Amino acid sequence: MSIIDNRKAGHDYFIEERFEAGMALEGWEVKAIRAGRVQIRECYVIVRDAEVFVIGMHISPLLSASTHVNPDPTRTRKLLLHAEEISRLIGKVERAGFALVPLDLHYSKGRIKISVGLGKGKKLFDKRDDEKARDWEREKQRLMRDKH
Repeated sequence: MSIIDNRKAGHDYFIEERFEAGMALEGWEVKAIRAGRVQIRECYVIVRDAEVFVIGMHISPLLSASTHVNPDPTRTRKLLLHAEEISRLIGKVERAGFALVPLDLHYSKGRIKISVGLGKGKKLFDKRDDEKARDWEREKQRLMRDKH
């Protein structure tokens, strides 16, 4: 079940591969995400020292957050992946010029997971081509509907 999608990722990147990762979250963050108070549009994923982190994910703390917890809405959060997945990502990102893009947050067996896409950036003409193809598909559907 999806919590939030990053629709802009498909517009800005060619997504080659998808990975599902867990996240190291604090209790107040889990409660806030379950309440839908999360934003992933401006966040990005980096690989540092053989670990994967998500930076810029904004989680707004609930008003009922505990008084002894200091909520930091945009703290750097560690992603939990298998070692072989991380090594494969490191190779692609550093050598092949790929970027790691957060695609969506979702629940998997009651746990909050993030889908990370391995993507290459689109140029402006690629975006235009995609838009033309989408418009043509829409036009074909409309013509077929009008025909019947």
